[in-house]
Amino acid sequence: MTMKRLFLLSLMLAGVTGFQLSTFHPRFGVLRAQEQKVQYRPYLDNRKLHWGFLFGMQMQDMELKNNGYVDPATGEQWYADVDAYNPGFTVGILGELRLSKHFALRATPSMYFGQKRIWFHEQVSGRDTTQVLKSAYIVLPVDVKFSAPRYNNFRPYFVTGIAPAIDLTGHKHRAISTRPMDCFLEVGMGCDIYLPFFKLIPELKFSFGLLDVLRKKRTDLIDGTLMKYTHSLDNAHTKMITLTLYFE
Repeated sequence: MTMKRLFLLSLMLAGVTGFQLSTFHPRFGVLRAQEQKVQYRPYLDNRKLHWGFLFGMQMQDMELKNNGYVDPATGEQWYADVDAYNPGFTVGILGELRLSKHFALRATPSMYFGQKRIWFHEQVSGRDTTQVLKSAYIVLPVDVKFSAPRYNNFRPYFVTGIAPAIDLTGHKHRAISTRPMDCFLEVGMGCDIYLPFFKLIPELKFSFGLLDVLRKKRTDLIDGTLMKYTHSLDNAHTKMITLTLYFE
């Protein structure tokens, strides 16, 4: 399933959830107001600053633009794609600044550990080869969070922002090499769940790389024949899907 389909499915689920949580005045008929329950930590959202920590799982993807390059020496034409998703994990801390009743500014410095497997297919001979790109990102997401009104011990929200990132893992002497710097556009949704002693926040977030991370000029290659893989691509953009649990 592509990231676009997952994103649309998540929006549909969020809409259904929001509809189920909504209440209508009995005079208008459709749904009766749900019974109010005891609210845990009722004054937590009035704090100016919130702190916490997070851990989660993520899957990394890479959108590769093939250009149909034909190697003049061998006549080979290679096509590249990410053919498998491998789960990675995320750890970090949370800091949130309350701006108004429904808006907050959130920063979540984190470490993202994962990998992407790139599959190369030669169009004429049918030969295949793969390369694994391991990544250890330091990411600093800065997001704007829009929260719906709290109902009992639940408060759904949407979040969007940007996340500068640096990859600490080098990919020298490999078929494909990527630049360390990137910046992600993020959009996601989650729900504040108020428990007696803390707040649990599950969140699903989609990250889209804004920068071309393909390193086209290669001075690190010992085997010059590997340049045919880089020549076959115009650009590469990283994407991620992250499921995170925040504890506040």
